[in-house]
Amino acid sequence: MRTEGTDSRDGLGSETGGDNGAGGPGPGEAGRRGRAGRERPVPGPPRVRIDAWSAGDLDLLRAANAAELMTHLGGPETEEQILKRHERYVALSADRTDKGRMFRVVLLPEEIPVGTIGFWEQTWDGEQVYETGWTVLAAHQGRGIAAAAVAAVVERARAERTHRFLHAFPSVDNPASNALCRRAGFSLLGERDFEYPPGHPRRVNNWRLRLT
Repeated sequence: MRTEGTDSRDGLGSETGGDNGAGGPGPGEAGRRGRAGRERPVPGPPRVRIDAWSAGDLDLLRAANAAELMTHLGGPETEEQILKRHERYVALSADRTDKGRMFRVVLLPEEIPVGTIGFWEQTWDGEQVYETGWTVLAAHQGRGIAAAAVAAVVERARAERTHRFLHAFPSVDNPASNALCRRAGFSLLGERDFEYPPGHPRRVNNWRLRLT
């Protein structure tokens, strides 16, 4: 899975795609009225549901492997790598030892799978934490879907009552992902150097959100 702004050193997470969750500028008065001056409804934020990752989600993972969504992760993975990642996602979602969960993001009411998101256990500076990462497919970006999915996954991670913090690690040159972290309530702790995938050094921002 690719995400809206995190690194996954254990291979579970992914760099976020281009959906910054803002959905573009809000409509002005001219945008709310037709030529006859009638009021036109202003679209609200998208509704999403996050479902536990399952064996049937392989095609969604392949769709999330698109080149434009992998810019910050060294390019698309091979089919072999995708299959191994899918197996890890299925295993993580089947495990109930509080190590985390992976989800598909479903747009409502259309019931369309539009992305991936999750949280998983990570050791960070000697402390056990959760890390998160997400991806929204290119055709569905710019509508606030990523923001809605992040809010949902924060609730799931908080409900585990296991770790104090949830971290996200977007590349410093991924402004959309960093902006989304800020809007979602994460605090910026500074920059760090990562190498992920192996052979691809990255400079990332360390964002942290308190869960407990």
